[in-house]
Parts: sequence; structure tokens; C-alpha cells
Amino acid sequence: MILRAHGARPSAPAARSLWYERELGWPTAGSDPVELLTGVAFDVIELPAVAGFAMLRRVPRTGPVAVEGAWMRFLVAPGSSDELPGLLDWLEWGGVALDLGAIGAGGRITAPCPARSWPPPLAAGAPGERCPQEAAVWLRPPDPKGEVEPTLPRAGFGGDGGAPDLVRLVGAAATECHRARLSRARPLPRQRRAGGS
Repeated sequence: MILRAHGARPSAPAARSLWYERELGWPTAGSDPVELLTGVAFDVIELPAVAGFAMLRRVPRTGPVAVEGAWMRFLVAPGSSDELPGLLDWLEWGGVALDLGAIGAGGRITAPCPARSWPPPLAAGAPGERCPQEAAVWLRPPDPKGEVEPTLPRAGFGGDGGAPDLVRLVGAAATECHRARLSRARPLPRQRRAGGS
């Protein structure tokens, strides 16, 4: 519980923490930066942002998605991080080096700066939070007016709540991570020299 003097507004990080806890029911830790605890309301599939942006073009419906620096984070149902190694093996990606990981129980991610309506109503009147350029931000934010859990990809075929199932999400993520890795490994094309060589 954050105590403050009568009439005082919470700081932007404190307001962000309260917003996540009250509006979404997600546990937080820390104060600057605020962190979201994984493994409680959601797990995270993490991959390079370049692969993630390509994946977003292929998979139009996902659960909430955030980006921080060079990494993109897809929120998935709790317990999904334990499924990742087996899914990669089943999809025949098990022996391939991929920059694809999962964060589950006991993990943390930086709480993204809310995309809209910031500061939230509980901090109304407080100076608006300016997020640093490299701060985590929502690309596909959670909807605080609706339930987030039904939109999270989970194991099984068909998905529910409008999100793809975890198998399809992991398959697309592995494909795009592999493509990104291959494009980084390609040599640059040689320039043509005068004289046709």
C-alpha cells in the first residue's frame, strides 16, 4: 500500500504500479522501474524485436504484446513457459539455435508505459509520465475494461478469446527468429566494380 500525504499525488512510477494492480489485477514489484511479476497472471514469450515485428504481420491476433529495446514480449497464459521446450521439439525446432525464450514463475519484466490514458484516473492531475526512448511500451496493450486472461494464448489447438493457440504462436515465433538469424548471417552483396567484374 502506498501512503501519501493528504492531497499529494503519487509519483508516476507509483501511479503506474497502482494502475497495473487495480485495473488489471497484476502483481508488481519495484518502483523505478516498476516490474510485472510473471507466472501469476501471465507468462512471457520473448524474442528479438525484428522477428517479433515480422511475426505481428503474420499473426494478426495475439494477446498483449510489449517491446523494450531490442526485445519483444508476447504475454501468454500462466504455465506456458514450461511448455516452450517441448513445443519447440514437437515443432522440430528443438535442435535449432533460436533467440527465443520464455519467462514464467518467479520472473519479472519491466512494466510497459501505458500507451493511452496516461496518467490513469487515480493519478489525475499529476504531471504526465514521459517514458524514456528505450522504455518498455505496449504495442498491443491489455484492455483494462475486459478480462485479459481469455485473450492469452494457451496450450491446445484453436485458441480462445480471439487469440491464437500457443502452438501456432510458438511456431510463428520460431520461424521468424530463424529468418532473422539467417538474415544476420548473410554476407552483404558485393558491389559491382567498374569494368563488369
